[in-house]
Amino acid sequence: QVRLVESGGGLVQAGGSLRLSCVASGSIFSINYMGWYRQAPGKQRELVALILSGGNPDYADSVKGRFTISRDNGKNTVYLQMNSLKPEDTAVYSCNAHIIDRATMNLNNYWGQGTQVTVSS
Repeated sequence: QVRLVESGGGLVQAGGSLRLSCVASGSIFSINYMGWYRQAPGKQRELVALILSGGNPDYADSVKGRFTISRDNGKNTVYLQMNSLKPEDTAVYSCNAHIIDRATMNLNNYWGQGTQVTVSS
């Protein structure tokens, strides 16, 4: 079984920073894609940032210049460094990954449980 576990969320004042981590574990052959989504109550889930296996990070316009996505392939981990946080960044942040399961060699879409980020004004 493949699992994604996020950590690093919390409460921070506007202008502060947080670093989210997502660790993939289990029967992993390869990870083709990893990304971060967020969803605030009453709002649609949106893609915040993504990174492909070869790099090429991309970001939502609302976070460009403030957030940085990176990955450590050796640790099967993706990070989201969030700087200059704003109250509108408040949401549950979830990790998403497209992973080939070593046991089946099938490409599957996995989600973590989410971590709460709250930015106070």
